Amino acid sequence: MATETAAAPPPDTGETGPAAPRKPRTVLKRLWRNYVFVKVRKALVVVFVVANATFFLGRAMPGDPIDVMAGRLTQGGMSMNEARAIAMNSLAYDPDASLLQQWWEFIRGLLTLDLGDTINRPGFSVTDAIGAYLPWTLFSIGVGTLAAIALGLSLGMVMAYRRNRLLDHVLSVLASVLGAVPNYLIAMVLVVGGGMYLGWFNPIELRGTLSPGVRPGFTAEFVGDAFFHAALPILTYVLAIIGTWMLIMKASTTEVLSEDYVTVARARGLRDGRIATAYVGRNAVLPLVAQIAISFGTLVGGAIFVEQVLVYKGVGGLLLDAVNYRDYPLLQGLLIIITSCVVIANLVADLLYSRLDPRIRK
Repeated sequence: MATETAAAPPPDTGETGPAAPRKPRTVLKRLWRNYVFVKVRKALVVVFVVANATFFLGRAMPGDPIDVMAGRLTQGGMSMNEARAIAMNSLAYDPDASLLQQWWEFIRGLLTLDLGDTINRPGFSVTDAIGAYLPWTLFSIGVGTLAAIALGLSLGMVMAYRRNRLLDHVLSVLASVLGAVPNYLIAMVLVVGGGMYLGWFNPIELRGTLSPGVRPGFTAEFVGDAFFHAALPILTYVLAIIGTWMLIMKASTTEVLSEDYVTVARARGLRDGRIATAYVGRNAVLPLVAQIAISFGTLVGGAIFVEQVLVYKGVGGLLLDAVNYRDYPLLQGLLIIITSCVVIANLVADLLYSRLDPRIRK
């Protein structure tokens, strides 16, 4: 009788069956969830929201450009009807346009990066107006901030190495006082104290951005005159923020000095100067890199009051004129620029943090 042999079962490979195909992630989905794209998207949303808020808040102020100009003309004895007629012919503003129509024109220009023309100077674009004043603000802020950070970080390290000594106590008190005083008050003290009472300089000669007859260009005369007129704003920014950086750097350096690798470096017989630069200073500055970026952005908004006190022709005076004369496009453009500087600074800080600590991306 034939013997029936059962078919041998297939070898057990540990596979339970064909794996279900995974749905591939699309490029668009990856881009949408990308850390950098998420941060950029949020920054654009913030700028867009602030721009819309600026549009409505500006028009919520009492009086429109025609009313403001007519009111000024009537102070000279002109009748209100004549004053309004002159204002309507002189200004690029339609008082009959609805708020919705003005908003749509604003949004359409914002999406095409066209800020429009100024109301008080028809045919003169907002971009050209801001471009004529913003470089001076960025120049004074940039030089002052860089000088303050360099001095603040250096003095902060000295305070950490000399902590609980007389020099540390003196510098700590000085830094605390400077950090608590508003920048515009420091500007007033410089003008009144240094200029009027002590006579160290003539505040009237330092007004403006350039002396009469000096033409912009890459010449020694232009550079020297630009620094001469920007001396007080630069000194104001240095005194306003150097104290904060001194205290921050002192705390960061003190924390690094207690790390084990500093103790090991000393045990290896390395010189104090080598340890201070290669080990302590580098690691103490690393967490502060993002804060440096933020400080540049926030100072642009604070420069408005400093420039008014020192009569420095930056965006501060331009913004005040835009508010006083109800120049809505110019006001919107300036506030969008100031907001963008702060938002971009925070964006750069976030990206720097993500590079320094990749865990933030998760």
